[in-house]
Amino acid sequence: MDITLLVKSFFGLVVLLAILIFFLFYKPKKVLKTVKKKNYKVNTNESDYASIETILEVIKEKSSTEEELEKALHLLIKHHGTIHPKLGLRPHPDFNVYGEIVLRICRHPNTSTKIILDFDRALEKKNEEYKKDINDFLTKGLNSRGV
Repeated sequence: MDITLLVKSFFGLVVLLAILIFFLFYKPKKVLKTVKKKNYKVNTNESDYASIETILEVIKEKSSTEEELEKALHLLIKHHGTIHPKLGLRPHPDFNVYGEIVLRICRHPNTSTKIILDFDRALEKKNEEYKKDINDFLTKGLNSRGV
C-alpha cells in the first residue's frame, strides 16, 4: 500500500471523528431553555383539564385548595372516569394512574373526608370491576396519613 493513501485515510477518519464529536455535544438553543413549571389553578374553563396529567398536577401541588381538589376530581370523573376493562385477573396498566390519584388525594394536606368519599364512590360506581382494587388503594392511602 502506498503511504500517502494511509495518511489521507487517517486524516479523513480524524475529520469524520471531529464532526461526529461536534454533533454529540452540540445542542440548539431551543433545547437549552428551561421550561418553567406551569402553575395549574382552577379556572372556569374545563378545557384546561383536558388531560389526566393536568389533573394529576393539581393533585400533586401541595398548595391546591380544597375547592381546586374538588373541581379537579369532579372533572376527572366526568372526562376520565371509566377505566379500561381488566386483563383477566390483572388490572389494566392505566389503572395505576387512578391508584396514584387515590393515594395522593388521601395524603393531600387540604383534602377532606367528603372529597375522599365522594371520589371513591363515584369511581367505584363507574368501575364496578375495580371496586376491590380501588378500596385497596384507598386503605393504603388512609393508613399512610398517620394519626
